[in-house]
Amino acid sequence: MILNKIYFWFSPILLGFLFIGFSESVSNRSIQSDYLVLEQSQNKTDLQKSIARGKEVYADFCMQCHLATGKGDLVNFPPLDGSDWLVKKRKQSIHAVKYGQTGEVIVKGKKFNNIMPPLGLSNQEVADVMNFVMNSWSNKQKKMVTIDEVKAVIN
Repeated sequence: MILNKIYFWFSPILLGFLFIGFSESVSNRSIQSDYLVLEQSQNKTDLQKSIARGKEVYADFCMQCHLATGKGDLVNFPPLDGSDWLVKKRKQSIHAVKYGQTGEVIVKGKKFNNIMPPLGLSNQEVADVMNFVMNSWSNKQKKMVTIDEVKAVIN
């Protein structure tokens, strides 16, 4: 009986301490994770930031033809994943993204002859999507595509 009375009077107090302690640790973790996310985004290289922006451009403009995997349909749309054309013909590939592409291209030994319309992308978007494509899937490029490099490609 005495234990019931003690429990009755002290249980709300104990629950209050537990709640305050738990909620404080949760809010501290939340604040710490916010700082961690901010710190990680500040520590990204220029290339990593460009790739992240380029991923969005790719999803909006390129994925419909070249697919999420970058493999294309291998009939009308060439693969971007492992594309030797991107590496060997860097200027031409920037030109294709900036101004569109007509005529034959050979990718991985296969001929593709289709039309890629101009997408109306800014120089920054062209650089970003090129950096995304050239550093995604099996593609690994060390040299970043810059806005100045895109500006230098004329129609």
